[in-house]
Formats: sequence, C-alpha cells, structure tokens
Amino acid sequence: MTNDSDSSSLIRLNIGGKKFCTTIDTLTQREPDSMLAAMFSGRHTLCQDPEKGYVFLDRDGKHFRHILNWLRDGVVPTLKDSKYTEVLREAEYYQLLGLIDGIHAILNKKKEDEELDTELTRTDIIKCIQSDRVRFRGVNLSGLDLSKLDLSFVDFSYACLRNVFFSRANLHCAKFKDVDAEGANFHNATLREEDVNLLGQISVELCWLELIFRVQIYKMLA
Repeated sequence: MTNDSDSSSLIRLNIGGKKFCTTIDTLTQREPDSMLAAMFSGRHTLCQDPEKGYVFLDRDGKHFRHILNWLRDGVVPTLKDSKYTEVLREAEYYQLLGLIDGIHAILNKKKEDEELDTELTRTDIIKCIQSDRVRFRGVNLSGLDLSKLDLSFVDFSYACLRNVFFSRANLHCAKFKDVDAEGANFHNATLREEDVNLLGQISVELCWLELIFRVQIYKMLA
C-alpha cells in the first residue's frame, strides 16, 4: 500500500484470515498514538495483497470487530469477563490506551460490586482498615462487632450500621452521612462532637437515653 492522504480512503484488512473493511479516518483519529494510527498515518509503506489490496496483520481476528467498533464509536463492548481479557490483550497489542483504560475500569467496577455483595466479617473489616484509605460507603455492615477497632477516618456514608457494636472503637473523623444506625452501640466510642450531633437523632440518642435511664435507676436504688 502506498501513502494516501485521503482519510476517507477504504482500507481492507486481513486480520489472521478474517476480512474487514474500514477507513483511514477510523484507524487514526480516536487513538492517534496507537500502532494502527502509526501504520496508516501515511508515513509508512504497507504491503498489500496484490489482487484485492488487503493489508495482512498476523493477529487473531476473532475480536478485531470490537477493536474497530471502539475506534468508530468509542464505546467499550459489553462482554463476559473472560472475553474482556482476550480483547484487552488485543488492545494492548494495538496500543489502544483508551480502550485499555475502559476495560480496566469495567473489570475494577465488577470486582468492587462483587466485594460489596459479599457478607463482611470482623476479620474482613480489620484487613480493610489496615489500608491507607478505607471506604464502606453504602455497605451493609449490620450486626457486626466492630468494638475496640481503630476506625478513624473511615467513610461509612450511606452504610447500614444497624445493631453494629462500636463500643470503645476509635471513630475520630469517621464519616456518617445519611447512615442507618438504628440500634448501633457507640458506648465509650471516640467520636467528634459534630459526629455525635449527626448521629444523635438515630442511635446515639438511644444510647444516651439508655444511659440516663440507668443513672436514674441507680439513684433510686442508692
């Protein structure tokens, strides 16, 4: 194939025996730093089939349609996880950085969703809080015993904390935005004043009422 400055020129590709037709514009615009963009930039002479003009690439053509659709539309294909791995391998070969990032984002999201769906234990929480940044946003932690743990700076926003046992836990600077903490026990937990105020209408209020009631009973019996 000789250099061709016409970006709308039809390109015939033979990818491992599978035939595709596209344009230079498709191959070069969306991923300008890719191998395909470099090949069809007009700076290189490519070998074509002398009869039908196909440019041959020695790759598995099974997933090349996903490569082309990405270059055309910029949409990451919807696939099974095993297929994503295969397409990712091809994307890495063709140096399609946008597609690589898109696939990684989908796989990471799937992994996060699977982790959220798994019932957590106290041991799981301990492992999590050993990392630098801990977030349990929207996670169902109901009924867990989290007493005496260092949960400072942990983000519990939107989580279900029903009947969680936080007794003597360090909750300094933890986030409790819009949590469901009905029945949670914060006895002797370390909390900032603003967190106490935030939780006051939910479970902390119940704990204080229980404490006041016990004090009154103690005074009556004294």
